[in-house]
Amino acid sequence: MTPGSNIPLSAARVTVDVAAPVRLDVSGLLLTADGKVRSDDDFIFYNQPTGQGVTYRSGGGSAPDAIVVDTSAVPPGIEKIVVTASPDAAGQTFQGIEPTATIRNGDDNSVLATFTPPQLGTETALVIVEVYLRNGAWKARAVGQGYSNGLAGIATDFGVTVEEPAAPAQAAPPPRAQAATPPPPAAAPTMPAAPPAAPPAPPAPAPGTGKINLDKGRVSLQKNQTVSLVKGGQPVLSQVKMGLGWEPAYRGKDIDLDASVIAYGPQRNHIDSCYFGKLSIVNGAIKHSGDNLTGEGGGDDEVIVVDLGRLPQEVSGLVFTVNSFSGQKFTEVAKAYCRLIDAASGEELVRFDLTGAESQTGVMMAKLIRQYSGEWEMTAIGDFVKSRTVRGMVKPAAQAL
Repeated sequence: MTPGSNIPLSAARVTVDVAAPVRLDVSGLLLTADGKVRSDDDFIFYNQPTGQGVTYRSGGGSAPDAIVVDTSAVPPGIEKIVVTASPDAAGQTFQGIEPTATIRNGDDNSVLATFTPPQLGTETALVIVEVYLRNGAWKARAVGQGYSNGLAGIATDFGVTVEEPAAPAQAAPPPRAQAATPPPPAAAPTMPAAPPAAPPAPPAPAPGTGKINLDKGRVSLQKNQTVSLVKGGQPVLSQVKMGLGWEPAYRGKDIDLDASVIAYGPQRNHIDSCYFGKLSIVNGAIKHSGDNLTGEGGGDDEVIVVDLGRLPQEVSGLVFTVNSFSGQKFTEVAKAYCRLIDAASGEELVRFDLTGAESQTGVMMAKLIRQYSGEWEMTAIGDFVKSRTVRGMVKPAAQAL
């Protein structure tokens, strides 16, 4: 699986185990429609291993720890179970120790899917996958959202009460081989080891090295780098413009390129495409500025306006593409770029300059992905495709999500 992708669950009971080169603390949280736990009882981990339809299973040191979800036993009102992990050693990051989540049929242990979050850096905790209910059917989605303040940050973000330890946070938990035995009932679960004096998490997840946000102003992306459209802890949900531009590589030669955006649903299903022949889609939430036949002139050659707040929930991913309708290759194009602009202020938020070129007629410039938390992330793609029209981009763009 890749970040944001999902699969239908073919079994009512599934196991999600998480393996890494180091020992991990694995947990599960039962969430309502507002993305919060109902109480601390919905936080399932080694000190509180059982919940309604969700169980923590210790690997005993010889196998990965796991979260078992029995969807038939999940109570009404719970729409999502997120599976999280953090290194057992306090303060250790995921850099160089990328974990792999394996989703299995809980009855016969057959593998349904695997997912390894890419580009990890200073993250000390991850939401790796989620099991969620959509239109009466249970599905699993690859997430890979990083936190820099440990498992306590994840728990706080989802509404779990986190008590600061009276002793240093490095105090060891009970022996892990015995962790599957439930302790006597307690008023609130004892959190796994976390960095001492960790402050409460902000409303939105704190990105790691692989994911940056807009707090420091304009972001210049490199290929495959991701920026979370969050500033000051709040998602940017106003109108944004995606400007795409280019110049001919050789003077006096016109280049007819066409910018488009392809909208997808949560199963990578194609919803619609916005391009010069269809300037408005999804009830006007996405609009195209019109066709530029030459690429001449300063500034953006074509602009696509996206009202993130008006996009229907069925739209979970957008891929921005550029095609050479006239058949010229991108080796004949100079200074191709895309940039995300705040439509209200005109401020440039994110920019991606295409530094390399291939002898192809299409390129996937960037993608916008709606995260499980509701915020959006932009990732620079920069991959070339043999296609002169947006129609030929639909399949490869779906694979890029």
